[in-house]
Parts: sequence; structure tokens; C-alpha cells
Amino acid sequence: MDKTKLIIEFVVYLVAYIAWRVLITAKAKYHLNIIQLNEYDNNKYRDWIKNNFSKAYSPVNEKTDSKTPLVMTDRAKRLLATYLNIYRGLVTVVILAILCFTNYRISIYAGIIFLLIALFMQPQMMIVANAINLPKEKKINMRFYTSAQEKIRRLKSESGLKVIGITGSFGKTSVKFFTSTMLDEKFRVQNTPSSYNTPMGLSKVINNELDSSREIFLAELGAYKPGEIHEVASLVQPDIGVITAIGPTHMQMYKTIENIMKTKYELIEDLDENGTAIFNYDNKYVRELADKTTKKTIRYGTKDFMKLDYYAKDIEVSERGSTFTLVSKEKGSIECTTKLLGEHSVQNLLASVAIGMELGMSLEEVKDKIEKIESVEHRLNLIEGQGGVIVIDDAFNSNPVGFRAALKVLSQFKDGKKIIVTPGMVELGEMEEEENYKVGKEIAKVCDYAILVGIKRTEPIRRGLLDSKFDEGRIISVRSLNDATSELGKITAPRDVVLFENDLPDSYEE
Repeated sequence: MDKTKLIIEFVVYLVAYIAWRVLITAKAKYHLNIIQLNEYDNNKYRDWIKNNFSKAYSPVNEKTDSKTPLVMTDRAKRLLATYLNIYRGLVTVVILAILCFTNYRISIYAGIIFLLIALFMQPQMMIVANAINLPKEKKINMRFYTSAQEKIRRLKSESGLKVIGITGSFGKTSVKFFTSTMLDEKFRVQNTPSSYNTPMGLSKVINNELDSSREIFLAELGAYKPGEIHEVASLVQPDIGVITAIGPTHMQMYKTIENIMKTKYELIEDLDENGTAIFNYDNKYVRELADKTTKKTIRYGTKDFMKLDYYAKDIEVSERGSTFTLVSKEKGSIECTTKLLGEHSVQNLLASVAIGMELGMSLEEVKDKIEKIESVEHRLNLIEGQGGVIVIDDAFNSNPVGFRAALKVLSQFKDGKKIIVTPGMVELGEMEEEENYKVGKEIAKVCDYAILVGIKRTEPIRRGLLDSKFDEGRIISVRSLNDATSELGKITAPRDVVLFENDLPDSYEE
């Protein structure tokens, strides 16, 4: 009987161990996806753990509607292997130790208890594995980076490649894609895909896609802290540098606006002595940088016309797009029409105009291209929804300036109810609660309904709405985007306008 019991206990332990291996492997890919989304940065990953405690420490794999699913790159494969080997090695050592220092029956139960404890150690193991792999990854990345840097240098020397670097707190992706359309008939253009704005992302495009047939390389340059623009600028070696706008984004990393200004200005500092610096003179922080540079400077905007090289005046904005008069200080003026929504879109267009005309395009060529430029995905896209509902997709991560610009666009629609679906803004550091409260008050001026995604996170927006005397019955708080979509079906009618403002990445889901 005793022997039979021992055999049963061993079988139970074996089944528990096999189940543990399956759960660990499945959950490992979940954590691998999260750390990949956080650019393999342990500090960012720790922030995610802090903000998503239940998801991080759940013993079972979480199913998410990830907008960016796990990509099993070579780096991801190496990290997964290290993670699993550490885990399995640790468990093996502990189980053997238990067997050596306890009797058989105690060791069986102790082993099962340890396996259960180990299930909750997965985030820490991922941090350890990532730290172990970091020196090797740095060496691999440096070789990849150096190869891309040398290729750019060779193409500039041998083929006359011109490089345009674009940075800013917001607007840089739109300007990049607008400029790609602006130049694509006159020049052979290579631009970086969305979100390929880090050293490794840029290196990948340069090494794998850029070749001697290209005349222009459009590079979006991203950063989270001082010094990082220097790193990407040193890689791409820009001839033209553009700063689109500066504002409070990623404040938990930057801490101050001054740090953001310093970081973005690194692009201008790294321009060749014959390089051209292009500034959005409407933005007060960018204006300050423009006024201090000694490089060849081009200024664009929609006010202070006497100080500008390119500007738009007589701007008329509607739900169908915008019209304006484009003025070049040296080449005259021309009437333009665009399908893009909002005055801030005209501002982004001016950056592309400045680039195109500095590269030799005429006013007529620029006008023609402005008419053809389409909005960038998830950045104030106008979509015909179900049942005659109009959808404005501004789901890309939001900031205070962009949020208010989107509300202004929404206010220009005259027919039907105006409804906003939003989880609010993140990555604003200490400003986050206050800024979300402020946009709550702004929403109250424009919208008939507010659907807030995330019960706890959107509380400041709710307070802003209620303090503005917004009807509480028209504030709908939900836990997910799917729930928001269900609620929309109950309140929308033909010609209603729905603004989807910000769609948080998985790392911020409640």
C-alpha cells in the first residue's frame, strides 16, 4: 500500500512537472512579446510589470489582441533559449537539492510547491535572461550598425545619395510619409517603414533595402532620452534635418521639456557644415531652437509670416479637407487643396513642401503632390463606418497637442452626434493625470458622448467631464476596445461621427 502510494505520488509529481514545462514555455512567449515591444529594455519592461501586475504574474498565458505580435527574430530566439535554459537549470538544481536533503515523500511535495512558486518568477527570469544576453547582443548590434553606417557613407560618396533626417515629439511619421509622396515622381526615394526609427530598425532598412539606385533616403529618427538622436544621426548622416514639433511626450523618460529640446536638437548639431536645418516655427519650443542655430536654416509655419521661408495663409478647414494659399518667400504663391483633415495637417504638409522645394521642386509640382497626399494610417484617417457612421481613426498614441487637434477636427463636422472613444494619454510622467483632466474638459466642449476605455486609467478624464457639467449619463466607461465597440452600436445613427483617439499598446491594457 505504501509502495503504491509512493508510485502515485511520483506520477502526480511527473504530471505536475510536465504541465509546468508546458505553462512555462507558453508564458515565455507572452513575456518575450512584451519585452520585444519594450525594445528589450529591462527598465521599460519593469515599468510594464509595475503597470500590469496581474498579467505579469499570472501563471497562465494571457491572450491579448496584440497590435504588434511576437516576431521570432534571431534575437528573440536567443533570448527565449536563454530564458528556458535558466529556468530549467534552476528547477533541476533545486529539485536535486530537495531530493538530497529530504526523504522521498517530503521531496515530492516540496518539489510540487517549488514548481508552483517558480510559475510566479517568470518576469524576473526574463529580466535575468535579457541581462545575460545583453553583452552578446550589443556586439551583434554594433557589427550591424557599423555595416549600415559604412554603407550610407559609401552611397553618399559614390552615388550622391541625399539623406533627410526627421525628428520631433510628434508629426515625424506623417511628415516622412507626406514627403515620400511629395518626392516619389521626381526622385527615387527609399523611406523607413513605420516605427523603424531606432538604431537597429534603421540599420535593418539600410543593410537590407537601401541600394545605389536610390537618390533620397528618408529616415525617421526616434529617441527616449538625450544622446539617442546623436546615435541615429551618426548612423544615417543626414544632409537635411527636420524638427517637426516638440511637446510633452515620453515624459516618464525625459522628465523635462528641456531634455526633449536638447535631444531633438542633436539632429541639427550632427548636420554637415553644408547641411540644411528645417524648423516648424509655429511650435514655441522648436522656434527657440531655430533661433539659436548657426546652420543654414529654413523656417515654415502658419503665422509670423515675415520670419518664414514657407507658409500657409487663408487656411480653410472642413470635414472634407483643407484649402490654403502656399507661399514661398523666393518663388511666390499658389492655391492648394488637400484631403487631409485639420490645420495641424497643413502644418505637417509645409515641412514636406520645404523639403521638396529645397530639392528643386516648383510650386506647381508641389501643388500637384499636395492634392495626392493621403493621410497616414491611424492618424486622422476618415473612414466610412457601418450604418452610415463616420469614423475618424486617430488611434496612434496620443499627446496633448495631437489630442486637441483631433477634437478640433471633430468639431468641424456639422451633422449627427459627436462621440469620442479614448483610453486617454500615457507616458506623460507627472503631467499625465493633469493633462487627462484637461482633455476631459475639452471633450465636454465638443462631444455628445464620451466612451472611456479603462475604468481606473480614465478617471481624470471623467472628472474633467463632470467638472464641465457634462451629462454623466453620456459618459460610458468600459474595460476594453471590444466593449467600446459594443456600446457604440447602441448609441450611433447614420451621419454620427466617432473619433477613436489613441489606442494604447498592450503594455497599458487594464
